[in-house]
Amino acid sequence: MEQRLDYKKASPAGFQAMLQLESWVSRSGLEVSLLELVKARASQINGCAWCLDMHTKDARALGEAEQRLHLLPVWHDAPCYTPRERAALAWTEAVTRIAEEREVPDGIYAAARAHFDEKTLVDLTLAIIAINGWNRLNVAFRTPVGDYVSPHTKAR
Repeated sequence: MEQRLDYKKASPAGFQAMLQLESWVSRSGLEVSLLELVKARASQINGCAWCLDMHTKDARALGEAEQRLHLLPVWHDAPCYTPRERAALAWTEAVTRIAEEREVPDGIYAAARAHFDEKTLVDLTLAIIAINGWNRLNVAFRTPVGDYVSPHTKAR
């Protein structure tokens, strides 16, 4: 697939605004491993190959187990995720699919609140909003996939 346009060059200020949100999320205090799972899961749902490539590479470089990355699409049935991660993944799916479902069910909210206080749930939601935004930019403009190199990769 050929790239339609480079959104970074077409709207540098818009790109910087997205980076500022991403920067806020990275400083929010949420675990990096949790954020990478959330970003990968939302990217799977949205069919964003570029973001999925990026976040699985970053997760691996940060020490995430291959099994957990492979089982992410079926996390509901996989025992390798913590209750906090399960709550975050359920919240991610509900927020990502909000246009289809028209709500986030009370049970999913209650499960999320059992593991996240008000601030961290808002921060998690901002992380989900950010990755959904990146997914939409990369899918809409067909950003070429495969060349991303994680800055977390240790020199060999």
